[in-house]
Amino acid sequence: MAVGSEQKTEAVAHLKFARMGPRKLRRVADAIRGRSVREALVLLKFSGVFAAEPIEKLLRSAVANAENNHDMNTDGLFVTRITVDSGPGGRFTKRLDPRAQGRANFKRKRLAHVTVALGAAPKRVPKQRSGASIALTQKSRTGASSATPSRKKTSARKTTRSKAASKRKKAAAPAAET
Repeated sequence: MAVGSEQKTEAVAHLKFARMGPRKLRRVADAIRGRSVREALVLLKFSGVFAAEPIEKLLRSAVANAENNHDMNTDGLFVTRITVDSGPGGRFTKRLDPRAQGRANFKRKRLAHVTVALGAAPKRVPKQRSGASIALTQKSRTGASSATPSRKKTSARKTTRSKAASKRKKAAAPAAET
């Protein structure tokens, strides 16, 4: 068998110099690692996390690479590997931030490199990591589902004020009649 004639089993896409902190991107990367491409795209589309947009574009690019460059079927693809590394140099670009009395501080604008690899089946099911989830939370509809209508709770201060006001009205009403 000649060298380089073997079939590639992964399609890879790279995002370099993403102008976003690696920690923000890792949160999203951990959520889609090991999932099917279709499931990952839905999760990224509706997550509401700012860092999901560049990873969604990168995932779509990896799917296009798999289809066009490697002749892979895009229906059964999984995210086999996704890594987020910090950027070049001192891991950030420096910008000056003016401070009081003519001084200045450095702002560290972090950069990141992201790599996504897609394959036919996940190598192993990834262990769930602790941390923030990117899934949207659903609001519960307590008022509509309950059989009895909910009463608005009022504080003791408001009830004593309303009682005092009603007493004043009653006292003023007989005086107005005479």
